[in-house]
Amino acid sequence: MKALLILLLCFPWSAFSAETKRPNVLLMMADDLAATLSCYGFPQAKTPNLDALAKRGVLFSRAYCQFPHCNPSRSSMMSGLRPGTTKVTNNEDNLYTNIPDVLTLPHHFRNHGYATARCGKIFHLGVPSGLESMDDPKAWDFGTEFKNELPYPPKQESVVKVKTGKKQGLTWQEIPGSDDQLVDGNFAKTAIEWLGKRDKEKPFFLAVGFHRPHMPLVAPAKYFDLHPFESITLPEAPENDEADVPEPARNGAVPGYAVSSTPEQRRAAIRAYLACVSYVDAQVGRLLASIKEMGLDDNTIIIFTADHGWHLGEHGLWHKRSLFEESARVPFIMSMPGMKTGGQQSAGLIELIDVFPTLCDLSGVPAPAQLQGKSIRPQLNDTSVVVHDAAFTQARRGKDAEFWGRTIRTARWRCTEWDAGKNGIELYDHDADPHEYTNLANDPKHAEVLKELRGRLAELK
Repeated sequence: MKALLILLLCFPWSAFSAETKRPNVLLMMADDLAATLSCYGFPQAKTPNLDALAKRGVLFSRAYCQFPHCNPSRSSMMSGLRPGTTKVTNNEDNLYTNIPDVLTLPHHFRNHGYATARCGKIFHLGVPSGLESMDDPKAWDFGTEFKNELPYPPKQESVVKVKTGKKQGLTWQEIPGSDDQLVDGNFAKTAIEWLGKRDKEKPFFLAVGFHRPHMPLVAPAKYFDLHPFESITLPEAPENDEADVPEPARNGAVPGYAVSSTPEQRRAAIRAYLACVSYVDAQVGRLLASIKEMGLDDNTIIIFTADHGWHLGEHGLWHKRSLFEESARVPFIMSMPGMKTGGQQSAGLIELIDVFPTLCDLSGVPAPAQLQGKSIRPQLNDTSVVVHDAAFTQARRGKDAEFWGRTIRTARWRCTEWDAGKNGIELYDHDADPHEYTNLANDPKHAEVLKELRGRLAELK
């Protein structure tokens, strides 16, 4: 009896029911998705299913990735380790070579009796070739074969005749047909089929990774129809916005990311991006509806997030790999059974490396000692609670990725260094300048703040 009492006190609610009642986990991730959702206040977005999830869960308005590039971010999130530990800083680096005995989130849950499945891109992989596969072979009971993740954008003419500006990296395609003509529709379909066939004696850990809105920006025409071309606006910025931005952080610092297209092309690209976001939202809706229809929603933890953000012309930037807010910040919505904070927002800082310890905490699975994130369960229970006083993100930019950047985000400030300050320093006051237009690094009034934040960056491993 005494041992049972200790167990009840030490583990969360979900751990002390019968083993078969441990909560299920549905982890959904989008690729290259900024916080461009309606529930995040992005006015042009059409995301009704994610908006509905936010109304039943907690929306985290200040969630940050640890490296705004696919493989580094996913390796960090799924291992619970910072990029300085994983040594994964580009898409070619291999987590399992760098840390041969690494224990990833799904592998850990599989070891603890969960049925695990992957549909789509969770660890880094090239779609549809699979040639860049960084999947964890020990993680899954079921995983769709990389080289069979088809169909992938069929060869169709774009319906709207606006030049795509292919050389500027703004490729997009509007296709006729159904959702399942593209990989993300098939990922949702396969995930739903697996839910119906899974081993029902075990709790499940299902990870569904949507490839959109990763380039090329391809979606069925009906999602483009949600976003009339004339409704698309370009982000506003001061004319001299780039003047106080260090060279490594500017447009053109990453080959292939430079944009010199016309306003018409830029509006077409934003429209295509938002269409892809709506397409992903629809697949999320399919999954959530199936969870409910199968009677699983009363015992399933649900997370929706992205590997990193993306630029839609802010600071003259497109794509990822920057350390501005739009690239480092990610959408993060979390719902769990019996939560009393459903429909609330949390402004507390969180990091993607928090996912691993949080899911362990909520599921009664012991958290590995090496994890570098924190459980955000306190924020889920009380959205005013602060778990982190800062979030950290790192990046590489330049022709040969030679510029190493790191940034710290606090509730008020963002401080960014390039090569420990040798190639530039940035300081932004989010209370007065939420769009990060004015670099205060050389303002003597903020010298003490800058010194403190740079000191914390120097400690980042």
